[in-house]
Amino acid sequence: MPCTTLLVGRRASADGSPLVARTEDSSAGSFDPKRVVVVRPEDQPRTYTSVLGGRTIELPGDPLRYTSIPNALPDEGIWGCAGINAANVAMSATETITSNPRVLAADPLVERDGETPGGFGEEDFVTLVLPYIRSAREGVLRLGALLAEHGTWEMNGIAFSDAEDIWWLETVGGHHWIARRVPEDHYVTMPNQLGIDSFDLEDAEGPGRDHLASPDLRAFLREHRLDLTLRSGSTAGDTAFNPREAFGSHTEHDHLYNTPRAWYMQRTLSPHAGDWDAGRPGASPDADDLPWSRRPERLLTIEDVKDVLSSHYQGTVFDPYSPRGTDAERRAFRPIGINRHNALAILQIRGDLPAPHRSVQWIAYASLPFTTLIPMLTNVEEAPARLSTTGETVSTDSFYWTSRMIAALADPHFHEVIPLIERYQQRTLALGRSAVRTADEEAARARYGGRGAGPARRSEHPDRRADPHGDRGAARPGAVHGERGDDQPVLAAGRVSGAARARAHRRDDADVLGRT
Repeated sequence: MPCTTLLVGRRASADGSPLVARTEDSSAGSFDPKRVVVVRPEDQPRTYTSVLGGRTIELPGDPLRYTSIPNALPDEGIWGCAGINAANVAMSATETITSNPRVLAADPLVERDGETPGGFGEEDFVTLVLPYIRSAREGVLRLGALLAEHGTWEMNGIAFSDAEDIWWLETVGGHHWIARRVPEDHYVTMPNQLGIDSFDLEDAEGPGRDHLASPDLRAFLREHRLDLTLRSGSTAGDTAFNPREAFGSHTEHDHLYNTPRAWYMQRTLSPHAGDWDAGRPGASPDADDLPWSRRPERLLTIEDVKDVLSSHYQGTVFDPYSPRGTDAERRAFRPIGINRHNALAILQIRGDLPAPHRSVQWIAYASLPFTTLIPMLTNVEEAPARLSTTGETVSTDSFYWTSRMIAALADPHFHEVIPLIERYQQRTLALGRSAVRTADEEAARARYGGRGAGPARRSEHPDRRADPHGDRGAARPGAVHGERGDDQPVLAAGRVSGAARARAHRRDDADVLGRT
């Protein structure tokens, strides 16, 4: 899918929650109606066959409940888009990314050929991975094992998040992959292009603190001469390389369709990081060396994420709605906010709240410049009807179709209606935040036996860590689905460092690979 992804590390977000956000966009000239579902363990298939790839796989027998945003019309498969499971782990899949002939010759994509099945792809990944993982890292490892065994028919970028970390995985050819942990105080911009620009093989092959990869990646690079890093003298033994140069692309299409989106997102979130309008290397719309991640100039909110993923080059000559610039400039680049958005999911894991109401999935449908977000707490047995009842027939009973109609009516009259649209967005987002706050307070009253009104702010919560952007203290999350008692943390609250963390990672990795 021609999507756009924005990832925000927990120390870069306003409330200390890691944020994973992606627009799912259809191909030009079409759109796919979407709905929200809650998949209970008894509803998860035990044998799965992909529609497009035609590949069948047996799935583990112990799935977790999870949310997803599948196609409302299942003629091309599920396309689960994004969701959060009962262990408060989030997944967004996928950002379609690019490659180059050298990689595709070395490890061809696994495409369906008549009766011979293809690999798995965006249609399948949420269904195959999200119900079976209990951390973001486990998501990387399970998907990596599936890629190695079954392959994929397309290039993909996939995000996983838990209360601590965001991991970003990029596929390399048909079976290989790399993944990096997002720096906690950075944001990441991903516009349909292989993005990781620095990778430490030694870490990936060793403790895996910040890098993970296919076990044979070093040999794969060497055999096919894919590493383009110039090494001499003091850097001769360096194990770091640039995956964007090795595995990615720098085509004219990238410079019109992909890099301008990264440029605008970074221009918006780091406005003083460079002279964004001077056309200088590293800060121009066609720059191939825009960094994969940056520190923002202030902490970022849900509203910031929505605004960036709704943007259309406002304040520049490239804005299609602006009288500035020439007609050619206004049509030069593919905007982020377009008329063929299917859905936006912002996945928020609030690590300082008890597990039963830790996670929120913010959902918008249709063309994002004109539509709004609705929050949904994910520890539920079914999705609200207005989010879940999308059908083939247009109806104002469906939030999807209502959003699609608002956008279709507003777009031709942008300047006349945009003040009303912005007022609508502000009011509905305020109502959404108020609803989440009320739900948190009700959950706190229930949890603490109705004593008082319960904590109104997260900073007042007994489980609150002292500072979401500082050192972490211990937290005691509650139970998820009764699988663990209240005295047993679902996710580790503190960050374990050094050898202890590496040993824990290796034990967890072995467990995940064994289940896969």
